[in-house]
Amino acid sequence: MSSCPTLRIALPVPLPQAFDYLPPAGGPAPSQADVGRRLRVPFGSRELVGMVEGIGGSDDPAGLKAALEWLDPAPLLGGELLASLRWLARYIHAPLGEVVATALPTPLRRGEPLPDTHGWAWELTDAGRDGMPGLRNGSRPQRLATLLADGALAEEVIEARMHDWREPSRALLKRGFVQRVAVPATAPPARPNPGPAPNPQQQAAIEAITAANGFHPFLLDGVTGSGKTEVYLQAIAHCLAQGRQALVLVPEIGLTPQMLARFRARLGIPVHALHSGLNDNERARVWAAAARGEARVVVGTRSAVFTPLPQAGLLVVDEEHDGSYKQQDGIRYHARDFALVRGKALDVPVVLGSATPSLESLHNARAGRYAHLRLQQRAGDARPPAVRVFDVRKRPLQDGLSPEVLEGIGRHLQAGNQVLVFKNRRGYAPVLLCHDCGWTAPCRRCSTPLHATPMTVHGAGRRLQCHHCGARAPVPLACPDCGSLALQPQGIGTERLEERLLQLFPDFPVLRIDRGTTARRDALERTLATLGEQAGILVGTQILAKGHDLPKLTLVVVVGIDEGLFSADFRASEKLAQQLIQVAGRAGRAERPGEVWLQTHHPDNALLHTLVNGGYHAFAEAELAQREAAGFPPFAHLALLRAEVRQVEQANAFLAALKQAIPADDPVERYGPMPAPMPRRAGFQRTQLLLSAPQRRALHALLDALMPQAYALPQARRVRWSLDVDPMDLY
Repeated sequence: MSSCPTLRIALPVPLPQAFDYLPPAGGPAPSQADVGRRLRVPFGSRELVGMVEGIGGSDDPAGLKAALEWLDPAPLLGGELLASLRWLARYIHAPLGEVVATALPTPLRRGEPLPDTHGWAWELTDAGRDGMPGLRNGSRPQRLATLLADGALAEEVIEARMHDWREPSRALLKRGFVQRVAVPATAPPARPNPGPAPNPQQQAAIEAITAANGFHPFLLDGVTGSGKTEVYLQAIAHCLAQGRQALVLVPEIGLTPQMLARFRARLGIPVHALHSGLNDNERARVWAAAARGEARVVVGTRSAVFTPLPQAGLLVVDEEHDGSYKQQDGIRYHARDFALVRGKALDVPVVLGSATPSLESLHNARAGRYAHLRLQQRAGDARPPAVRVFDVRKRPLQDGLSPEVLEGIGRHLQAGNQVLVFKNRRGYAPVLLCHDCGWTAPCRRCSTPLHATPMTVHGAGRRLQCHHCGARAPVPLACPDCGSLALQPQGIGTERLEERLLQLFPDFPVLRIDRGTTARRDALERTLATLGEQAGILVGTQILAKGHDLPKLTLVVVVGIDEGLFSADFRASEKLAQQLIQVAGRAGRAERPGEVWLQTHHPDNALLHTLVNGGYHAFAEAELAQREAAGFPPFAHLALLRAEVRQVEQANAFLAALKQAIPADDPVERYGPMPAPMPRRAGFQRTQLLLSAPQRRALHALLDALMPQAYALPQARRVRWSLDVDPMDLY
């Protein structure tokens, strides 16, 4: 009996296999031309959307279900992108169906058709022209109506000229003054604005990138303010001149509007954004426009690395060191590393840019795997900021600020400058403490008898929130242990700094920028626009350390760096060094000289001494030597198996069974099962098994054999477990 052709379907379920189905009734026999097409299939009591990953055959088709319907007339995924997704699934040892689901925008994941990608424009209606004189002079609706007075404008053009246009457009739409109209996706390009003449180091970097033929990875290693974005722009312009597409990754949504505005003004074409701040339909439209070759430049965050690029010419990863490029749940991929994989498959140059390159990237550059491009001078007339270390031992502090620092802040404000006060701790205070008995408010879902996880004080001491699981609680009226009323917030957060600075400098605006104030769309851009060029104070977390250009900022005060000097995380020193260098780089980026003041109780710390006197590269040299001696990445390759369940014994039993399945003579070292550094989160006990090997091949050979056994273990059904290849932290 001849074999019946079947479809091998990758489904978004946590099972490491494809599923065989018959083709939908009434259709032609399946063929290789169907690989990459989506279809809807029955799966138990549900219907799921899957993708054809291959064509198989069955001698007993009666035992197979038929797929319900095709969703695409032609493959949605194919060529390089599908091959790269297969590679990613193998590398992180994840089901292909889950990888594909992660790569697709939500509407396509649900089975909706590829959206139309015509552009949109806004124009005044007759009622709008008649009603323009009645709009309040200087208001945003009046400004938008004035923009549209000469004719319809594409949304990208409006965005470039008026960043806060969306709310007034809705107001005018309700009054019937404007209407939204469809326009061709390939709008004629605007005239680009010429950029500044590059300095010799920038010119050398531009020439190296534009001369690259095929895949070539570059590490663009430039001090803060050295003009890395200008190098990107000129390399992208060269790419566009060749009729190719460019993809630019940035680590944070907050960086996207500023970069979009600059790119649109310089390149003269629509530049598309792709990040989680957009709604599902907007992301799907950009994805589809890129797949059709209509989107020539896409700027996006981590998930934008999955953008289809049929005419790819260049990939750029800005701030390549940033930890937000690593997905920490679900499919644990690293966007920077996957961009390099895609660049090789697409045969195009990949530029990794940073003022503080990751130690992995520096190691690859020094080993000759990346071309190392250095930008060692600030662009234009800007000079590096002067760095001062303040020993605050035995000094009177006002909410963490020394008298000398407060005097310096006042002096810079009076000179008409801006000040950044940096504290990488949001909230009002890290701990609520009873002054009489020492009780601290714990998170009941994340604490254990041996490891208390305190809740953070928010709202000027009125509420408590756990930053790990999100649990919230009101501040108790009295201490639950001793009944005392002496409950006091201990430590400093951004809210407390904001409150104190508002009291001390009432004549100047004080704006707080952290996750609590930037959750809404374009909130960071609006906050910075509110400050503008007037003298004022920004109080913020690491969100402000990333790539923002603030020309009037002349003083950066880092309040308390001591927490990062002592940590069990082997990457803690690297993260602290990058954070300090990045935040220091915000000062003095224009013609005014900048200063950076670091407050610490440990002024003689070796890491701090090396950073201040030798810079980031001196630190990196010393840290790489320590990593090599200790056998840590980039001189070793890690995989972390995590298990969490309400009863810790079940998690330990699962990991112990996995460890037992590893042959005794396997060269991969294993550590655990052991409690995670944070042993309980959201009510779940957490344990982990760490695997380490000096060679990547040995580690993946073990994982290839071990993962099928992990899924087959009876304990696997009783715990929530995950595998993290190349973990960025051990938490």
